[in-house]
Amino acid sequence: MSVRHTHLTVFTHHTSDFTSYIRLPEARQMFEGEKASLEAIMSTNTIKVPKPLKVVDLEQGGAVFVMEHMDMRSLNRYSAQLGEQLADLHLHNKRQKEKRDKGEQTIGKGSGQSEVPVVDQFGFHVMTCCGYIPQVNDWQADWVSFYTQQRLQHQLHLVEQTYGDREVRELWAWLQLKIPALFSGVTVEPALLHSDLWSSNVAEDSDGPVMFDPASFYGHSEFELAVTIISGGFGRQFYEAYHQQIPKAPGFDQRLKLYQLFHYIHLWNHFGSSHRGSSLRIMKELTE
Repeated sequence: MSVRHTHLTVFTHHTSDFTSYIRLPEARQMFEGEKASLEAIMSTNTIKVPKPLKVVDLEQGGAVFVMEHMDMRSLNRYSAQLGEQLADLHLHNKRQKEKRDKGEQTIGKGSGQSEVPVVDQFGFHVMTCCGYIPQVNDWQADWVSFYTQQRLQHQLHLVEQTYGDREVRELWAWLQLKIPALFSGVTVEPALLHSDLWSSNVAEDSDGPVMFDPASFYGHSEFELAVTIISGGFGRQFYEAYHQQIPKAPGFDQRLKLYQLFHYIHLWNHFGSSHRGSSLRIMKELTE
């Protein structure tokens, strides 16, 4: 969930940059993760994001994140292009891996090295924050373990600390046993994700779509779509263009629920127990 509504964005016309400002102790950590995320997405040359410039600590507390100023408006004309470019982002690491492997197997064709390093595990090289909550991005070779432990379990631990919810605890004990079966026959390739792709975190300029406020990591491409459906605003053309490149795999709809569960629990931790019902509903559906 974006926290852009909790920080001040100041446009500095004389420098063509804009400044995002948070007065929280963890502001630098949040901004450093966002900066690393923008840099990673930019390096793929697949979809436009604001160019990150620098993070500056403030004497009175908090930090400022300076980025390239972009003249953006609400997503309208470029919904299909966003879907196509998002698929390109998700496929980039896989394509880099294929180039690397082909290079290693071809005599006299170089070392197979690429400018953007190939990532063979799930995670990210720095901590990122989804909203103001830090995400655990420790590298793991197995996606199901990563998602179960470092996404769902992490958020549920925060719920337990705050609410001590017995029903959630009991449902989670059952759900953990069922999660591996949702990935039966599915090969998950590490894909670079925006990971916080609410409709409020996309826009367009005169040339095409723009993404911002990322909390990136390498994960399952399907994870990205869960929040787009929750937030709405992307449209049929977006999904059609995306799935032309990345078709739905068997079991997609059930896994989508599993990925939506993370966002509902995350909203619960951010905004309170009004999101408890949605979290419980999905957990019950997945354990039936």
